[in-house]
Order: sequence, then structure tokens, then C-alpha cells
Amino acid sequence: MKKFITTIQNIWKIKELRERIGWTLLMLFVFRFCSFIVLPGVNPAALERNASAGTPQDILSVINMFTGGAFDKASLMALGIMPYITASIIVQLLGFAMPYFQRLQQKEGESGRKKLNQITRLLTVAITLVQGGGYLTYVNSMNAVDPSIPQGLFWLSSTVILSAGTMFAMWLGEKITDKGLGNGASLLIMIGILSRIPAAFASEVGTQISQGGWFKLIFEFALLFAVVMAIILVIQGVRKVPIQFAKHMVQRGNSTMPAAGARDYIPIKVNSAGVMPIIFAQALMFVPATIAQFSNSNATGNVASGMMGQLQDPYSVTSSIIVFVLVVGFTYIYTALIVNPTQYAEYLKRQNAFIPGIKPGKPTSDFIDAITTRITLPGSIFLGLIAIMPAFAHLFTDNQAFAAFFGGTSILIGVGVVLDSLQQVESHLLMRRYDGLVKSGKIQGRTRLQGIGSGM
Repeated sequence: MKKFITTIQNIWKIKELRERIGWTLLMLFVFRFCSFIVLPGVNPAALERNASAGTPQDILSVINMFTGGAFDKASLMALGIMPYITASIIVQLLGFAMPYFQRLQQKEGESGRKKLNQITRLLTVAITLVQGGGYLTYVNSMNAVDPSIPQGLFWLSSTVILSAGTMFAMWLGEKITDKGLGNGASLLIMIGILSRIPAAFASEVGTQISQGGWFKLIFEFALLFAVVMAIILVIQGVRKVPIQFAKHMVQRGNSTMPAAGARDYIPIKVNSAGVMPIIFAQALMFVPATIAQFSNSNATGNVASGMMGQLQDPYSVTSSIIVFVLVVGFTYIYTALIVNPTQYAEYLKRQNAFIPGIKPGKPTSDFIDAITTRITLPGSIFLGLIAIMPAFAHLFTDNQAFAAFFGGTSILIGVGVVLDSLQQVESHLLMRRYDGLVKSGKIQGRTRLQGIGSGM
């Protein structure tokens, strides 16, 4: 406890760190405040009544969780930062497939990054307009719009307001990244997720206490703690591939002698794909639910209807098996897109470095590819288990909102963002010669780009 108080005092002594923390909290407060401002002419109570009939894992409830309840409130932040995240993912995937975007990402430096940011912003506006139209259609279908307001005026004004809200959220995220602490877009998503935790936890605690399930309650929280610790372990886990730089000549007196080259390592992450495989898998699992909403179950037959019901139920055995297989498959695909062994080999050749016992060039590339394939297997299996963990948690509790926090994107994003922020705090402390946040080692966050040793 004394060390914790000392660490807080050290953080407060650093002016730059104090200002960054204050700026981050201010931007998050503004974002949450805007989440409660309702669109003109909309009755949010009608939307909340409809949301109560859904499950915490359907597409609307997932979006609502990421926006911190703004989706069900029909606020100006109803779409939140999600269109910007979608645009960023599309631009990132285009960087793997199209030479123009590859050149912007890898060869044009700062000017290329500025062009990519501009393309991402324009794409965000386009996605917001499309999603805004779909959201207004959903709001209108729930009879949540005041009938006295002309439809044309409502659609035009609400579309502009939703677009402005998303662009303002994007601006807040960029300001947090520039002047605050951590990645702004990730923090905005995390604060939305965290806002749902108190109600879910309070409901579970109240239910178990009323039923006298003290042991069950303790077991659930112990299991949740174990899941979080396992996620931290996998996020920080890396396979260190040793490398050695070639010998160089040094002058000693009147003679020139070879000196041993420096040693370093290539950190290959156990989970290079991050949360993306789970997002892709959940996106595919939303398709059956969408088809079921627009199909006649009587015409599909009992067998097809039963199978569709299994796919729509996130806690069913069939749905869990399919999600697990999809996450494992997408982990390998996304890792293959992110981790490029050829680039590693070329970088080592340019730096006049090599892996001991491995020839430069293609043998080095094949060696790194083999290591990446081997360590991706346990990482993909772990992601698959995390994705279906809410189904296991549902066996112990009927509180679906509480079970949803045992896995999926919510807990991975939350843990990863916290690690990123703590990593920045620790770096500020160590730069001022203060003790870090941990007694030994370093806190590692989720870096989006894979560096090579200490040379990048």
C-alpha cells in the first residue's frame, strides 16, 4: 500500500504526465456527457423497451455495449467511434491487398501517413452516412419518432447530427492520442464497455445474495480474475528469436582487431492478431440472425428452423463450436497478413544482422515463418476459448449481461487498453528516474505494429 501511495505521488509530481491524465479524463467526460443527449424528436424509452427483449450478444446489443448505452438512448453519439474503427480496419486491410496503400504505409513516411489519415476520415464520413440511415430506419421501425415531426426534416436533421457526433468522437479520440494518455479510439470504446459493468455486477451480486449463493458468487469472481490474468499473460507473451549483428573492426593501439557483434532479438507476439479474429467471427455469426429476421420460419421447415435457432443462440453448443473454429481460422489469416517473414529477413540483411545458425535470405524467412506458425496455434486456441467463454459462464449464472464480460471483444479490449495506458505511465516514471509500476520487468501493451528488436 505504501508503494502504491508513493507511485501516485510520483505520478502527480510529473507535470507532463499530470496534464496528460487530466486531458484524457476531460475528453472522456465530454464523450460520456454527449452520450446522454437524445436526438430531437426521438423517444428513447421505446428503444430501451425493445432492447430489453434482445440478448447481450446480438448485433444491436454489442453495438450498444461499445457505445456505452448511447445506441439504445438514440443520442447524438449513437454510432460512437465505430464508423471510424471500421474505416481504419478497411484501410489497414487495403494496405495488405493494394500496392498504392502499401506504398503509403511503408515507403512514403509522414506524408503517406497523412494521406492515409485523410482517406480514413473521408471513409468514416461515408460509412457514417450509410450506418446513420440504417439506424434511423431502426429507430423509426420501433415507433420511437414523434409523429408530429415531418419525416423529411427528421431524416435530414438526424443524419447530420449523427454524422457530426461521430466526427466529434473521432476528433476527441485523436486529441486523446496527441495530448492525452493511450490510444484515443480504444479508450472511447473501453469507457463505453466499463460503463455497463457496474449494473451487470450489481445485478449478479444482488441475485446471488438473495439466493444465498455466496460460494457461487466468490467462484464467479475468482474465475473472472483468472480469465483476466490469462489474457494479460497471452497479450504480453512473445517468442524472442535471438539475432546477432556482424563483427566490426575496432582500433586498439597500433592494430585493428575484430570485435564481437551486439546481440538482440526479434519479439514475435503469441497473439499478433489481437481482437480482430473475434470481431470477424462475430460479424459472420450475425448473418444467420439477420437472415432469420427477414425469412419466414414456417417455410424453411423444422430442421432449418432449429438449426437457425442454434446459430442465433450465442450460448448453444453449435454456435460455440462454429465461433471457436472461425476464430482459430481468422487468427492464422490475420497473423499471416500482419507478420511478414520476408520483411524481417530483409531488415536483418540491411542491418548486417543474422539469426545464429540460420543463413540470410530465404532460410531466415522460412525459419521465422515456421516459428510464427507454431506459436500462433496456442494463441489462436486461447482466442477461441475467450470468444466462447460467455457460453461457459452462462452455465453458472442466468445473468446474461454479467456472463458477457467473461470473454469476447469486451474483456480483450478492456485489458489491452489498460495495459497500453499503464505502459505509457511507466515510461514517464522511468524517464524521470522514478520506480516503475511493477517491481521487476516492464509492462507491455498491445502495439499495433510489430517492431524488430530495439532497432525499430
